[in-house]
Amino acid sequence: MLELREAGFGYPGQPAVFRNVTLQVAAGSVTAVLGPNGSGKTTLVRCAAGLLPVQQGSVRRREAVGFVPQARGTSFAYRAFDMVLMGRARHVQLFRSPGAGDRAAALFAMERVGIAALRDRSFPTLSGGEQQLVLIARAVAAETNLLILDEPSTGLDLKNQVRVLRLLRELAADGIGMLLSTHDPDHALYLADTVVLLHPGEAQQGPAAELLTETSLSALYGVRVSAVDYLDSGAEATRAAVPAPRRTIVTHYDDSPAARHGEGAP
Repeated sequence: MLELREAGFGYPGQPAVFRNVTLQVAAGSVTAVLGPNGSGKTTLVRCAAGLLPVQQGSVRRREAVGFVPQARGTSFAYRAFDMVLMGRARHVQLFRSPGAGDRAAALFAMERVGIAALRDRSFPTLSGGEQQLVLIARAVAAETNLLILDEPSTGLDLKNQVRVLRLLRELAADGIGMLLSTHDPDHALYLADTVVLLHPGEAQQGPAAELLTETSLSALYGVRVSAVDYLDSGAEATRAAVPAPRRTIVTHYDDSPAARHGEGAP
């Protein structure tokens, strides 16, 4: 569905934003890109979506792409419903208007994301989190088999983060492949099969469970973190015979010398 081979990008006269990124996104799989601010996450997903050309290597897409940018507002007072309806553009013939089927698909996408009540609101009047949900609904309405998302949980409160993460898992279970960037290792652990860790000018790729460790994340972000394994006794786990094993990431905010040497902090 999506393949990057030794992909790299850089601006003239500046160090490479990223280089040597090789990844494959197959049907139903999720790849997450993590890294500190300025490491090239947004640039990488924009290259993968075809919005920027790679300067090295290659990008191959065998599917139409549903792209979800970070919400940045708009000066045009479109209704939220009209923003979602724009996702149907590839299904509408040239010089034709969206039909009843397109409108039904847009409304279904809003219902699936949980924002049908916003359909008549002007997009610029929505909160940043609400705008982000509209952009996700627009990508869902496109009915593609490949989604590329730039930090899809940006601006969302905890409830809406959970809503979006569950929706993305459902879409992956439906066979949709995904590439997404995120600042939250927990989100990557919940969603992703594979991760790409962007260090300055280089990248690590591999299975999420193997790369999202205390050592690799502490080195990536320059802060001390702990990986905590636990048994999930929540709704998903209770349907199974035994609780599901989970891992979560804990950031140590006390970066004093005592904390770095393991004194006092767990």
